[in-house]
Amino acid sequence: MKKERQDVILKIISEKDVDTQNQLIVELANAGIESTQATVSRDIKELHLIKELTQTGDYRYVARNRTDAQNYSARLKAIFKESVTSYACAQNIVVIKTLPGLAPAACGAIDAMGIDELVGSIAGDDTGFLAMSDLVTAEHFCKKIEEMLR
Repeated sequence: MKKERQDVILKIISEKDVDTQNQLIVELANAGIESTQATVSRDIKELHLIKELTQTGDYRYVARNRTDAQNYSARLKAIFKESVTSYACAQNIVVIKTLPGLAPAACGAIDAMGIDELVGSIAGDDTGFLAMSDLVTAEHFCKKIEEMLR
């Protein structure tokens, strides 16, 4: 369902100038897909949609080209790698320690990676808490962190 909805979003914005989430929700409904503002907001983030100025002076959503998205992903991983000093799994919570002041950047990078099993994150100054869907997922994600930090 998510992939289908996101494919329809990409089709809509390629054919029409859509400049608001509400307009996108209406267009999705016209295509037979009911959606909420929160879902559309997540889709926009996951699809790395950006607003572009049109020739008429209005804005519209457009998809970044694939190279930009790959560079964006690489930059997020670099931010994470440079800021995290250690991590630990505590049940379904992954605790990350960072250099002072960089926990928000590390958690923001993780949030932007679109990890489905991530329920949410909270960042302090040098500590981030990543709530995963369950213990197994948290342990698996710690292995991914180990790979990212190499």
